[in-house]
Amino acid sequence: MAPLRILCIHGYRQNSGSFREKTGALRKLLKKSVELVFMDAPLSVQPPDTGTVSPDKESSSGTPVEADPRGWWFSDVAARSFSAQQKCEVSLGLDQSVTTVRDAVKNLGPFDGILGFSQGAAFVAMLCSLQEQNLEPDFHFRFAILVAGFRSACTEHERFYEIPLQIPSLHVFGQEDRVIPDHMSKDLLPVFKDPQILTHPGGHFVPAASSHRQTYQDFIKRFQ
Repeated sequence: MAPLRILCIHGYRQNSGSFREKTGALRKLLKKSVELVFMDAPLSVQPPDTGTVSPDKESSSGTPVEADPRGWWFSDVAARSFSAQQKCEVSLGLDQSVTTVRDAVKNLGPFDGILGFSQGAAFVAMLCSLQEQNLEPDFHFRFAILVAGFRSACTEHERFYEIPLQIPSLHVFGQEDRVIPDHMSKDLLPVFKDPQILTHPGGHFVPAASSHRQTYQDFIKRFQ
C-alpha cells in the first residue's frame, strides 16, 4: 500500500528544513503510512531582537532561532511582523503564499492531505476554505491535520470562516501551549464539520509520543 502524501506547512519563523527537524518523531511514528513533503513560505521574516523567543518555537527548548525564518502572512503590515493575538483590518502576503502553495501542489503533488503547525495550521484552514469554495481547482486535499491552529484575528480573513468546511480534520493542541493557548485552537473547531481532536499535556510543538500513534493512525487509515 502506497503511503499517503501530506504537504507540510511550517509555523511562523520556521522554514521547511527546521520544520522537517521538528517533525522527526512524527515521521518516525508514521513512517510506514505517510510521506511528509515540506515547503517554504515565501515571506522572509526579520530576525527577532536579541533575547526574544521565536514565536513558533518551544521556549524551553533552548535551541537557537532558525536561519532563514519565514512566514505566511504579516498581521502588522508596516512592521512586516506577525502575532496570532494581533487584531488587524488587513494583512500582507497571504495571496503570495496561496500562489506558492498552488505552485507546490502542481510541482510536488499530488497530495492526499495537508498538515500545518501554528501559523501554518491557521493557513491550512484558509486553504481548505478556498478548496471548499472551489476557488483553487488544483487543490484536492482529502484531509487536514492542524497542530496548534487558530482563527486569524484579521478582519479581511473572516471570509474563510463563513461556510462550514466538510474536509475531514484532526486538530492537535497542547494544554500547556503558551504561544497558541488551547482556547484559541478550540475556537477554530466550529469552522470544521465533525473535527477530530487530539490533546496533549505539553506546549507548542508537534506531539508524537507512542501514546499518540493510535489517534494519528486511526485518522489517517480512513484515507488509505
